[in-house]
Parts: sequence; structure tokens; C-alpha cells
Amino acid sequence: MKIAIYGQKFVKKNIPYINQFIGYVSNHSIEIYIEQSFFNVLSSFEEFKNLNFPVFSHYKELLNKDFSLMFTFGGDGTILSAITLIRDSGIPIVGINTGNLGFLASFNKDVFIKKIDQIFNQKLHLIPRSLLWLETSIVNHDLFFFNNFALNEIVIFRKETVSMITIDVYIDNEFLTSYWADGLIISTPTGSTGYSLSCGGPIITPDNKNFVLTPISPHNLFSRPLIIPDTQKVHFKIHSRVKSYSLSLDTRLTYLNKENELYIKKAPFYIYLIQEEKKTYYKTLREKLLWGMDQRN
Repeated sequence: MKIAIYGQKFVKKNIPYINQFIGYVSNHSIEIYIEQSFFNVLSSFEEFKNLNFPVFSHYKELLNKDFSLMFTFGGDGTILSAITLIRDSGIPIVGINTGNLGFLASFNKDVFIKKIDQIFNQKLHLIPRSLLWLETSIVNHDLFFFNNFALNEIVIFRKETVSMITIDVYIDNEFLTSYWADGLIISTPTGSTGYSLSCGGPIITPDNKNFVLTPISPHNLFSRPLIIPDTQKVHFKIHSRVKSYSLSLDTRLTYLNKENELYIKKAPFYIYLIQEEKKTYYKTLREKLLWGMDQRN
């Protein structure tokens, strides 16, 4: 079996967890490949200066070597970054939460070693997550190099101005409305607990086949989030007092000229996450959002 390891930041207090993990997989003759940048981060610590594992730096290297799993060490942002390497390969992600919130990185760093046998014996649950797929009216090679898909959300936002932008929205070629706002969030069910939630959007359980459109600080107070089926294609025309607007796909940010129209639909592939139990989402909501907790004291 071959596994990939990915991370971004790393702090000294997490060294014991990595050491236990590397010791386990080495003792079970599991091949380890470490993403190049993360390898460099780990090698900067005295405890890992003698690391001697093969590295990878491009998604094609994952496709060519028949990987069984990718382990990510970090938070949800680490997983969002990791999917640019996973893409449509179907390699499941095991998210080890060494960060803060951890909606996607579901394995707590203190207990994941106890679950390691179950993970490698495939006795846990494989959860598919849908993504958004972006196309533009003007061919933009930089954008597609930038990866035109998102697991959480795609955000259209004003740039270099304090004035609102206007976003005309068409759903399956039928005009919906024009949003006068700072921007607009197009979110998956996975991303409904992210930026969309902070802007008043609804929480959607991951097994739903929907997207949600959530305006950011709309001028019209009757503009509210809208849930639509993920079978529909959404078309956006952007109007602004300046020549360009901001566009983000998960954690990746770029800028487009306002003449560039956007088309968003469901991506033709899924990202697969391994979770401890089949029914953990409601438990995650209670724990991460502190539902039912008495905060008065």
C-alpha cells in the first residue's frame, strides 16, 4: 500500500503525533510519500532532519503511483489545499485535525492513532462530497492552471472600490435577479458552514444535492440566501465601477475583468473523506458550533 502525506504549517507540539504515525506505517510496510513543501517544513525540525521518504509535488505523480489514501495534518484549510492535488483521482482523504475548527478534518490528533487499524483496514466510512465547477466566457489559461473547482465555495467580490457591485444571476438561462452587494457566495453543502454561514446562509447537510447563493452585505434587505438544485447551471454577469472583480475558489484568490462572465455547475467528480462513524455530522455541529452549550458563565 502507498499513502501520501500533506500539510502546510507545523508546530513542535505536534511532533509526537507524526512520529507515532510514521512508526506505525513503517512497521506495517506501508510506503510513504510526502508532499515536497511539507517535507521541507518537517525537515526544518531537528527530530525530522533525517527523513528519508520519497516526495511528490504534482497531482500527476499521485495518479501515476496508485495511492490508496492521503493523510492531511492541519485543519480544514489544509484539506481545501490538498484537493488541488487530489482532483478527480478518487484518492480518499484522512483529515487529522491539528488546527482549530475541524469540520472536514474529523480525526482528533489525540485519538487518530487509536483508529489507525480501522482506517487501513477500511472499516470506517467513505463520505463523498460534491464540488463546484467554474467556467468563464473569456478563455483564461491562468484561471484553469489555478484549478477551476471548489469544495467549499466560489466567491465573487468587489475589488479596489468601496462601492457595491451588481451581479446579474441566471439559472438554467432564466433570469433570477440582480444582486446589489459587496459580493455573492456560491456554496456547496460542505461549504454551508463556512463563509456562507457567517453571511446568514443556511446550514445544509452534506448529503443534500443543492447549492446555496448567499449575498454579502446586500443593499436590498429583501435579498436572502437561495437554495437551488445542484443539477442547475448558474450564469453570472458582473457590473462594477472599476474594471475588475475578485474571485476566490476556496482558499485561492484571483482577479478577472468585469467583461468576463462566469458559469458555475456541479463538478463531474467527488472528493472522498474518511470519517470515524456513519452519522457524525450532527455531532460535529453540536461540538463545533457549541449548540446547546450554556455560554452565560
